[in-house]
Amino acid sequence: MKSIAVVNFAPEKGSVEVREVPKPTIGEEDVLLEVANVGVCGSDLHQWTSDHSWPVNYPVVLGHEFGGHIVEIGDRVIGWKEGDRVVSETAAVIDANSPLSRQGRYNLDPTRKGFGYGVDGAMTRFVRVPARCLHSVPENLPFEEACLTEPCSVAYNAVVVNSNINPGDRVLVVGPGTIGILCAAMARLCGAEVAIVGLEADKGRLAIAGQYGCETIVGDATIWAKSYDGLGVDCVIDAAGVSATLKLALQWVRPNGQITKVGWGPRPLQFSLDPLVQKNVSLQGSFSHNWPIWEKVLSLLSKGRLNVKPIIGGVWELKDWHQAFEEMHSGTVVKSVLKPI
Repeated sequence: MKSIAVVNFAPEKGSVEVREVPKPTIGEEDVLLEVANVGVCGSDLHQWTSDHSWPVNYPVVLGHEFGGHIVEIGDRVIGWKEGDRVVSETAAVIDANSPLSRQGRYNLDPTRKGFGYGVDGAMTRFVRVPARCLHSVPENLPFEEACLTEPCSVAYNAVVVNSNINPGDRVLVVGPGTIGILCAAMARLCGAEVAIVGLEADKGRLAIAGQYGCETIVGDATIWAKSYDGLGVDCVIDAAGVSATLKLALQWVRPNGQITKVGWGPRPLQFSLDPLVQKNVSLQGSFSHNWPIWEKVLSLLSKGRLNVKPIIGGVWELKDWHQAFEEMHSGTVVKSVLKPI
């Protein structure tokens, strides 16, 4: 049995197309998932435009934000049954015996390979998933929202786990993409006063960010950053897909404040980090997520405390992947979602 899939087949720009792929064969500790919805991530776009900074195992089926129903179970899988509604984490391949994995930090395991770049992802009808990656989806949570558990978990890790944000703090988020808007929403849940800054071309996405109770800024955020006491904000969450925005974050953060860098890009900084030292600023990287974070996020989503509906710009059939990618790449929508079946 074959299904169509969105495949990134080479490193050159634009090397993505629909191809037929065979139904995956699962191992004894895997499940076969029939995909209900899969979100388009900025990393999918970066592989499409060939400006990514991570190794890709070509050819590979794209897609790592997904959920669906279990249709087949491996012989050694316990606790799951056919028909269960689930979402999957992204760490498709890990070394279970590495020191990081044994600490529950398998997201940081150097040998980790994820769906959509290291192994085949979910922009197709069926995907093979290790049972250890699964989380149950409550019946009241639609899959087009549940498939965004992954970017919500990225934001949760950046804001709640890796940043020190207290009620009443002033937080500035750089970059109104999916991750930036979700980081702003998480900071609001932490009780912070939040602003999010973008470019002129980001006005539509900034308007959506405003629905989460955030101040929105086009261009220079200096006035807002220093409006309280002239010193800057307590925390800058840098969710832009370039490294150079770190220079702006250093200008906007207060002495003894924090910068959490969750967005990344392949180009070098090419500026001095002396302000980091002079201002005694903490610089924190934040990457991916792990099991307890997913459980927290699913609770927030299913109980309505975190609403992802405003960022979903549309749902497209798999054959219309190119339009979904274009709409998101142009900034017309924040998040595109695909429906394989």
